[in-house]
Amino acid sequence: MRILRLGLLLALASGFAAICIYITGLSEPSVYLSYHLTDEEAESLLSLHNSFQKCVSANGLGLKAASSSDYCQTTISFPSDTIPKWKDPKTGELEALSFDFNLCEAVATWEQVRNSTTILTKEFIDSLPNGWEEYAWRRINKGIQLNRCENRTLCMEKLSLVLPETSPYFPRQYGRCAVIGNSGDLLKTRFGKEIDGYDVVLRENGAPTQNYTEYVGRKSTFRLLNRGSAKALDKVVELDEQRKEVLIVKTTIHDIMNKMIKELPIRNPVYLMLGASFGSAAKGTGLKALEFALSMCDSVDMYGFTVDPGYKEWTRYFSESRQGHTPLHGRAYYQMMECLGVSKIYLLVITAIGKHLKTVKFSIMKLILSSGGRKLK
Repeated sequence: MRILRLGLLLALASGFAAICIYITGLSEPSVYLSYHLTDEEAESLLSLHNSFQKCVSANGLGLKAASSSDYCQTTISFPSDTIPKWKDPKTGELEALSFDFNLCEAVATWEQVRNSTTILTKEFIDSLPNGWEEYAWRRINKGIQLNRCENRTLCMEKLSLVLPETSPYFPRQYGRCAVIGNSGDLLKTRFGKEIDGYDVVLRENGAPTQNYTEYVGRKSTFRLLNRGSAKALDKVVELDEQRKEVLIVKTTIHDIMNKMIKELPIRNPVYLMLGASFGSAAKGTGLKALEFALSMCDSVDMYGFTVDPGYKEWTRYFSESRQGHTPLHGRAYYQMMECLGVSKIYLLVITAIGKHLKTVKFSIMKLILSSGGRKLK
């Protein structure tokens, strides 16, 4: 395993320069069209691909990665006996077992995230051309009724409780951070003390810690909320015994939220998230929580984001099974991120040895990217 990790690290280091050329091409088309990869650069990308495939095979719990003629493209596939359950609400089709990803675009996107703030601020809106008329109303529930913030005072009033002048957080503000998912796999290992040892812990929606502390820990610094959880702020604040969690809403501000903040009152800091766009690559609160962590943490580890081989249902550690939203696509995306060194996933592989069970925890070395170059850990 150490040899594999070292090989991956060297491949990432040698392939990074070639990826930068691709990234430059994305932002400067004239450069991209006129530039041709040298043999050395092509070899670096090929080496990256080979090591990436080995990493997925070693750490993906049955996942496999295949390359294509495009140096940046890869396809991650689940075992053929995996049973998808989630159906596209529009087409009724079951979720696929293989997914295409562009490694170069992924590096470019996450590099951008690691060097930007993910909290919506008044400063950001003011800096946009026609920021109030074109953007601000979109972050207010039923904002279309505000006629593009024609009455700016009214828009500012609706946003005031969640809109700081400038961001309270900045890149690399924290050291080691853990993002805790909701997978039922968390009940297989007692990660509680380990999770509580991080500088920052991020949780999602209504995931509790009470009665599960030995598995998921007690510490909670931030909590990412989707639309449904945000409407139940009064219940969410009770999940943290110390009532100090910072609540990050990934959608819009509602009048009911403002009312609860004022009247209960809710003393926890509440902000709206300003995040990057990932298209259809992966969605959900888990991805936004990871994005938020990467924007302000030096390193990020993930717990509770696994889907086992032979997957039948998306399980949660604190409630009954549910179908979830594209869980296989999300799992493949997180595996891509780990094998690019963006984050580290804690997985469980339970192997029967006679009458005993041996739990093996896999992790890979992280390559932390920064705008000025790269830092290896």
